[in-house]
Amino acid sequence: MEYQKLSTKTEGIAEAVVNAAYSVHKALGPGLLENVYEICFCHELTKADLAYQRQVAVPIQYDGITFHEALRIDILVADEVICEIKSADRMNPVYTAQLLSYLKLTGKRLGFLINFNVPVIKDGIKRVIL
Repeated sequence: MEYQKLSTKTEGIAEAVVNAAYSVHKALGPGLLENVYEICFCHELTKADLAYQRQVAVPIQYDGITFHEALRIDILVADEVICEIKSADRMNPVYTAQLLSYLKLTGKRLGFLINFNVPVIKDGIKRVIL
């Protein structure tokens, strides 16, 4: 199966997302609550002049009914890139499954799973493309 390449715009957003994660982790290190990282990460996105939405409700269809607030995306950057923020001792495979589900349900192609509770942030960033 061959996937279509991401646009230059999306790759630029991806670079800014990774840079924001690095900046936050460098300043704060591991061991804090997810909410702290989410707030600081969004501040870095603002500094990078990127629009974002926090705690975005994702409707789902089930049994002929639409549930409007069934799921919540941590951060949607520039209406293109989904970021799920974690502060976990280890990455559970269900986190990746969650991100994949969000990508499928929203029609977005790129997402990041970012775990700030790691000694080195590069080990806590997982890029997922549909």
